Amino acid sequence: MLFRRRKPADLWERARTMVWPRRSFWRSAQYFVKRALRLTATPHAIAAGVAAGVFASFTPFMGFHFFIAAGLAWCIGGNLVASALGTAVGNPLTFPFIWGATLEIGRLILQGRELSHGPPIHLGKMLRHLEFSQLWEPLIKPMSVGALPLGISFALVFYFVTRWATFTFREQRRKRLAERARRKAGRQAFDARTVTTS
Repeated sequence: MLFRRRKPADLWERARTMVWPRRSFWRSAQYFVKRALRLTATPHAIAAGVAAGVFASFTPFMGFHFFIAAGLAWCIGGNLVASALGTAVGNPLTFPFIWGATLEIGRLILQGRELSHGPPIHLGKMLRHLEFSQLWEPLIKPMSVGALPLGISFALVFYFVTRWATFTFREQRRKRLAERARRKAGRQAFDARTVTTS
């Protein structure tokens, strides 16, 4: 396979790169942006796919983000690859902020202005004994409710930004290709005139 590593990555290296990229988050973000802009689909399909992935990143169902994004993208006519790329919004740097914001907004929506936080949640004990049913009321339910307004808001922002960026990228590319074709035609005409005069 082309560009395969000489020394295969061990388990520790693979686990580390899932949490922290080999180079930097900025470079990874640039890669995802360029990858999305170069997809062969309509600007709406790319933007809708990215928006579906962004919305899915705000839901508390971490292992299912790709499936949620793909289902949403299919429903709204989005590109499936773009939806997978859009889920990159949810990453180790952004998840703490996303989870905290969705939890607080969900509690505010469900309980109104008087926020009664109730007894403290012993998350480690619940996960150790697999008491997921007890996590629904204090955590998963408010995070799911809070994910709706936040996810929709960010998805709309990403939809319009991605659609504009796709139009701009394609227009600049069309101009570059037209300029290159014009220069090539000019060189060929110059070469033809040189041949006829000599």
